[in-house]
Amino acid sequence: MTTAYEFACERYAEHGVDVDAAVAAMDAYPVSIHCWQGDDVGGFEGAGELGGGLAVTGNYPGKARNAEELRADADLAMSLLPGKHRFNLHAIYAETGGEKVERDQLTAEHFAAWIDWAKSRGVGLDFNPSYFSHPLAASGVTLSHADKSVRDFWIDHGKACRRIGAAMGAATGSPCVTNVWVPDGSKDTPADRKAPRERLACALDEVFSEKLNPKQNLDAVESKLFGIGAESYTVGSHEFYMGYAIKNGKVLCLDAGHFHPTEVISDKLSAVMQFIPEVLLHVSRGVRWDSDHVVVLSDELRAIAQEIVRGGYGGRVHIGLDFFDATINRIAAWVIGVRSTQKALLAALLEPWGEVRDAEAAGDLTARLALMEEHKTLPFDAVWTHYCEAKGVPAGAGWLKQVQKYEAEVQSQRS
Repeated sequence: MTTAYEFACERYAEHGVDVDAAVAAMDAYPVSIHCWQGDDVGGFEGAGELGGGLAVTGNYPGKARNAEELRADADLAMSLLPGKHRFNLHAIYAETGGEKVERDQLTAEHFAAWIDWAKSRGVGLDFNPSYFSHPLAASGVTLSHADKSVRDFWIDHGKACRRIGAAMGAATGSPCVTNVWVPDGSKDTPADRKAPRERLACALDEVFSEKLNPKQNLDAVESKLFGIGAESYTVGSHEFYMGYAIKNGKVLCLDAGHFHPTEVISDKLSAVMQFIPEVLLHVSRGVRWDSDHVVVLSDELRAIAQEIVRGGYGGRVHIGLDFFDATINRIAAWVIGVRSTQKALLAALLEPWGEVRDAEAAGDLTARLALMEEHKTLPFDAVWTHYCEAKGVPAGAGWLKQVQKYEAEVQSQRS
């Protein structure tokens, strides 16, 4: 009897697609799993209130209260995902042994346990300075602050984080993407839009002044349209950071929730890749605005994956998740988000794009549309099931039972 996978291989082969090659190519697309989904962007400083225009909705029980619990939760999530992935940390997740260590004084030693954990599991690490939830960020302004002493503190924080990122990259043998995002902006219309951007550009130059080995650390910069408390003006806009990245050879971060709701980053990829060496994607799901809902297999997620594969950008695009939902089990949120992203990537690798491209090149727009629609019903699920089984993880919703068991036995014991 022909198996579902064999049937899928035959159907895709009719369209010129080598299914085995597509499945093998998935190993080249690790997803960076964001630590902050596991504890609602709390970190271990004890700051209490989340700042920087960030907000987490919900109070689902069982969130991680310390690094050990967060790592255990991440272990379970990664055990339910096909393939090897990465883990993305913020500076506020430093382990300081109960001592107060200011952010401009952080070193790789404060992340030694994270590095050891990543090495033991064979996963890479990514990193982020934390320009929020801090007394010197209470005004919502950091690297563009008019007060030089405040600006210098955050510059030194950025420098410290780049060194930490480089140490992570050296230890794991995989470059760490260290991403800079600041909440700087204005709630109401500013009188001077120029000066804060001049200060931010100069501050970034200082943050990046130390030359680091790109095999250990890659610098990324992230824009945003607006945020809570910065509705009228954002210093680090898309235009600002795109210009800065082009001028300085930095990785440009495109966050799916950081643009107008009618804009999509799938349309931006082939544009920015003409001028930017590498791109960092923060895959999220905005509803109405930058609400950071858990990623699902949406049309936009499929389009993002298609652009990565069609453009041959696999070696130049770093894929990470960025959402925080406390209305559902936090581990399940991780698993749903990563598996959805992987499904989109596998579907893109299986897409018979060649015949669609040929029809378009020939001016046959009727065939282009007809083929695009026919491709939507090719037997993708059989290939996804095969891929999961080959990697030793549940193919269907069986993973949810493991999360529910863990919730009952472990997470429910957390007060």
